[in-house]
Amino acid sequence: MEKAGNSHICASRLFAVAPMIDWTDRHCRFFHRQLTGGALLYTEMIVADAVIHGDRERLLGFDRSEHPVALQLGGSDPEKLAEAAEIGAGFGYDEINLNVGCPSDRVQSGTFGACLMKTPGVVAAGVAAMKARVSLPVTVKCRIGVDDQDTETALDALADAAWSAGADALWVHARKAWLQGLSPRENREIPPLDYNRVYRLKQANPDRFIGINGGIVSLDEAAAHLAHVDGVMLGRAAYQNPAILAGVDALLEGGERAPVDYALLIETMAAYAERHIASGGRLSHVTRHMIGLFHGFDGARRYRQILSSKATKPGAGAEVLREAFSAVDLGTRRDAA
Repeated sequence: MEKAGNSHICASRLFAVAPMIDWTDRHCRFFHRQLTGGALLYTEMIVADAVIHGDRERLLGFDRSEHPVALQLGGSDPEKLAEAAEIGAGFGYDEINLNVGCPSDRVQSGTFGACLMKTPGVVAAGVAAMKARVSLPVTVKCRIGVDDQDTETALDALADAAWSAGADALWVHARKAWLQGLSPRENREIPPLDYNRVYRLKQANPDRFIGINGGIVSLDEAAAHLAHVDGVMLGRAAYQNPAILAGVDALLEGGERAPVDYALLIETMAAYAERHIASGGRLSHVTRHMIGLFHGFDGARRYRQILSSKATKPGAGAEVLREAFSAVDLGTRRDAA
C-alpha cells in the first residue's frame, strides 16, 4: 500500500501500535511482533532523565525481533532530549518519538507531554536538538489541542513548529486533552474525537507524513482512515484484543489474512517466558499482556482465569501458559467469551 509524501519512512508507519504506559514494555512488544511483522511498535513513554541516569538495559533493552521499534521520550529540555535520543540510537531503535500528548499529573509537573501543545517553540527546540544528534527519524505524537485552545490554530502551530525543526512525521491523537479536571483515562474517552481536524491538517500538508490515533477499534476503521492520512495507530483495541494484529500484514500488503498458528504462538511465548524466568523475571511479566488473546473463543474465560490466578504465583513456569492454552477450543468462536 503506497502513500504520498515522505515515502522513505512511510512503509514502516502505515500501521502502528501506540505507546502505552505500563503496557507496551519489551514483553508486550515481543508478543505483538509474533502477530504482525509489519506494524511499527512503540515503547512506553520514557522520561529523558530516566534514560540518562537510570538503568538503561532495564529501560531500553529489547529483543531484536521487535524491529521496527520506536523509542518514545518524554521531556522538554532540548539537551536532555538529545542525549537521551543518542542513547536510544545506540541501543538500536529505529525511530525517536517525542510525547506531546500525555496529560497525566506526572508529566504536567515536569511541564512536558500534552503541556507542550501550549509551547510549540519548546517542541521545535527539542526536535531540532534530537535531529542534530541522531540520524534516525525523529517524530512527534500530539493532541489536537489542550483545554480551551482553538484546535484549528493550536494544531497548525504545533505541526508547523515540529516540521520547521525537521520532524519526520506527526502522529495526532484526534482529541483535545484537558489538563485539569480529567484523569488520563478520562482524557482518552471523554473529549470528543475529531478525525476531520486531522484530515484537514493532512489536506493542507500533502507532502508531510501525518498519522491518526484515538478511538480506532478495528482494521476496517483503520483502512478507512488510510484513505485520508498516511498512517493509523491503534492503542487499547490492539492491547485488549491482540488477535486483531494478526490481520495487519494483510491490510498493509493487500492480501488475504493468514490464519494464526496459535499452538506455535504459545510455544514461542512459552520459550520466551522461560528465558525471561531464567534471567530472574517472573512468568506474569510476559503473560499479563496475553490475557485478551483468545477473545471470542470458547474457553477464553478459563484461559484468562488460569493466567490471572496461577501465572502470578512465585515460581510459576511456562507450563501455566500451556495449561491455560489447553482450555481454549479453537474450533468454536463466539462474539464474546
